[in-house]
Amino acid sequence: MLESFFKLKEHGTDVKTEVIAGFTTFLTMAYIVIVNPAILSITGMDFNAVFVATCLAAALGTAIMALVANYPIALAPGMGLNAYFTFTVVKGMGIPWETALGAVFISGIVFLAVSLFKVREAIVNAIPQSLKFAISAGVGLFLAIIALKNAGVVVDHPATLLTMGNMHDPKVLLAILGFFIIVALEYRKVHGSIIIGVLTVTALSIMLGLSSFEGIFAPVPSIEPTFMKMDLEGAMTAGLLGVIFVFFFVDLFDTTGTLVGVSHRAGLLDKDGKLPRLKRALMADSVAITAGAAMGTSSTTAYIESAAGTAVGGRTGLTALVVAILFLACLWISPLAKTVPAYATAPALCYVAVLMTRGLAEINWDDLTESAPAVMTAVAMPFTFSIADGIAFGFISYAVIKILAGRFADLKPAVLVIAGLWVVKLAFFH
Repeated sequence: MLESFFKLKEHGTDVKTEVIAGFTTFLTMAYIVIVNPAILSITGMDFNAVFVATCLAAALGTAIMALVANYPIALAPGMGLNAYFTFTVVKGMGIPWETALGAVFISGIVFLAVSLFKVREAIVNAIPQSLKFAISAGVGLFLAIIALKNAGVVVDHPATLLTMGNMHDPKVLLAILGFFIIVALEYRKVHGSIIIGVLTVTALSIMLGLSSFEGIFAPVPSIEPTFMKMDLEGAMTAGLLGVIFVFFFVDLFDTTGTLVGVSHRAGLLDKDGKLPRLKRALMADSVAITAGAAMGTSSTTAYIESAAGTAVGGRTGLTALVVAILFLACLWISPLAKTVPAYATAPALCYVAVLMTRGLAEINWDDLTESAPAVMTAVAMPFTFSIADGIAFGFISYAVIKILAGRFADLKPAVLVIAGLWVVKLAFFH
């Protein structure tokens, strides 16, 4: 049955290989069931409810990817998008988390629409390559500053804005050690390096008496505190159009880039370099976004960690189905998730930041009209503490610099429209 449904022989794989690949992918991204509720609970959302929503959204999106699109790609609430949800929208703009969930839900509906009507290709193809790389890198830098703040490595200062924290604090030292462990294990190609690093710091923290052990297993917590709590009416106000746009925009490129990148490494692209069944894959993502928002979590997206599974032979949706089942099994480990302190998850954020900032290497540094807007995009995100403002800086600077440099041919109409919309947003709704 598995052979006929997933076409294993056709893809040069078997059940054993797919199961091993599924476990491998899961181990590389299992940290999200701990990190995501830790980040979103800062908004006032119930930790246990977000934990359940995270597991269910990841399981649902990944299962749809497996059964409908037949790709070995896993989905879960996205890093960067959860930080934007918490620190920019809720804490920065003062938007209630219920309204922010409404914005996520609407962005999922928009994502579904552009996936059905092939608008996605037009949007993606219109955006300059340098800005795509810069947005990814900028989100990475944004995660880095959040991680350093959570770890206590950097603290605020009235004269210099930021300064180094207390390097004698054992919590700070444990966070730094966790980052070193993750990078070293990743270099040695140890699967599950991120979750190993997080749990190592947590264990040391408990042994040193810095935090308490809450247990490992427990009945599945209630999802009621966040279930169907999104405020759609509040999210439809003009002031939140920019927020919806950012949720949609970042997830659009995150998912598309991950799908193409992982599929390329796995040899799943067709002879024209395109991804077969792309619409089905994007449908899985958009359904997971809307369902996740309804359950109580920020945007769900495809995970680049899926490449770990394809590296050991995963080629079909059976790999993803195994990941989905394992995410469901996580529902019974909520005490372990609550045991992990913020400074233990900070190393994971830092490592993801390292992966995401690689995009800067792809920018054409010999062309100032490309590199300057890209740098503005990436740098503005951490320094304004806003992914949205970083994207705004990028599009506006790209359009203005190209016009002043006389490079009108480089500007596609969509870029001018998006830049103009950001100008209006910053002028009247900021």
